[in-house]
Amino acid sequence: MPAPALVLTGVISVQVGNAWAATLFARVGAGGAGFMRLAWAMLILMLAYRPVLRGRRREEWLPALGLGLVLAALNMSFYHAIVHLPLGVAVTVEFIGPMAVAVAHSRRPRDLAWILLAIAGVVALANGGGHHSSLLGLGFAAAAGACWGAYILLQARVGRAFSDGSGLALAMLVAALAALPDGMIEGGSKLLAPGVLEIGAAVGLLSSVIPYSIELGVLRRMSPGVFGVLMSMEPAVAAGAGGIVLGQGLAAREVVGMALVSAASLGTSLFGADRGAVPPELLGAASAGQSAGPPPSHDV
Repeated sequence: MPAPALVLTGVISVQVGNAWAATLFARVGAGGAGFMRLAWAMLILMLAYRPVLRGRRREEWLPALGLGLVLAALNMSFYHAIVHLPLGVAVTVEFIGPMAVAVAHSRRPRDLAWILLAIAGVVALANGGGHHSSLLGLGFAAAAGACWGAYILLQARVGRAFSDGSGLALAMLVAALAALPDGMIEGGSKLLAPGVLEIGAAVGLLSSVIPYSIELGVLRRMSPGVFGVLMSMEPAVAAGAGGIVLGQGLAAREVVGMALVSAASLGTSLFGADRGAVPPELLGAASAGQSAGPPPSHDV
């Protein structure tokens, strides 16, 4: 399968999984849905890589612990964001995190123009004036974006500490444990209810395992610039998934704001940060949502 088609498959998988997760909010809340995603992803990855827990060095546990805590904060803040915002808007705001990291690694001050363009898009979203506008939701989405940026910085350390996917599996174990209190408070015993378990498993597979696995191979076959261009389509795919699965519409100003942020992401990938000096994972992936995937070494 061509690498661009695989990337788009991963993007669609993530956002359809996020939309399905939102269907659980009425039953187990955003905290319960977020915990289900992390718990099922952890279970699948632990079975796939079977990491050894004993005898690990401090140099291995510390990066995995840090990445796991960031993954938990990223996923839970994003799911709380889409309680208050359409899926496409939340993903758009979240995108500022990895873009800021990419521009921060650039040596050209003019690349700050892409961040300013993205900020203009977020301002348009925040001042939409419609029923979708929610400062609380935008705050959660911005927190998810900050966590996404931290995730990108931490994943390289985990990639150096582990030679296979066991680092990601251990980080996901930490993430699931960290998300457990929020999940239990909002979901409680309903987390084990029929229907919730099945959708939770589908969300973990679609939003975490499938895109991580795709990016594991794709980043070895594709230039960072092309990868970043394809990832710039994620807000539009999220808006489509929100419309089809959740029946969400968007106001004109929200569409304009999303277009500005997507244009900034596209510009960063094509003309912005020095692609020769910036690692591929800084130019695209990872959502939340997101769900960013592993770097070329490819644990995380």
